[in-house]
Amino acid sequence: MIEIRFLLNGDPVGAEVAPALPVAQLLRSQFGLVGTKIGCDEGECGACTILLDNQAVNSCLLPSARLDGSEVVTIEGLMSPDGALHPVQQAFVAAGAIQCGFCTPGMVMRTVAFLHANPDPTDEEIARSIEGNICRCTGYVKIHEAIRSAARVLAGAGEVRA
Repeated sequence: MIEIRFLLNGDPVGAEVAPALPVAQLLRSQFGLVGTKIGCDEGECGACTILLDNQAVNSCLLPSARLDGSEVVTIEGLMSPDGALHPVQQAFVAAGAIQCGFCTPGMVMRTVAFLHANPDPTDEEIARSIEGNICRCTGYVKIHEAIRSAARVLAGAGEVRA
């Protein structure tokens, strides 16, 4: 077991963990953050996507030891303190890009990281940005609409916040 310390959704936290414990399991079991889904447990579906130092990563493959000294943002950390949804979350809701909702947290987290790096994406770039995230319900059309909409909203706001 090792002691790790990191920022989780803006708050400093610590945990004693087995170094190889997957981050997805740590977030769900020790911190109660169940928005990070565990789907395939092999890094193929993207349901477990979180932001690690502003980069989208599959938390089911990431060993917890890697978190020490890092900043982690989960789907729960995107909401503002007053409970308002992040613009990407709002765009997914408005576009009807949420069906069963299982893939949604991962799609949203991947989109936040993508739009942070590329605030004015083409349709082709949008499609490539979510290639590692699988949705079995929507056929991706509404997800693409949501990402385009979020890009426009965030461009008008002048920033993409994580």
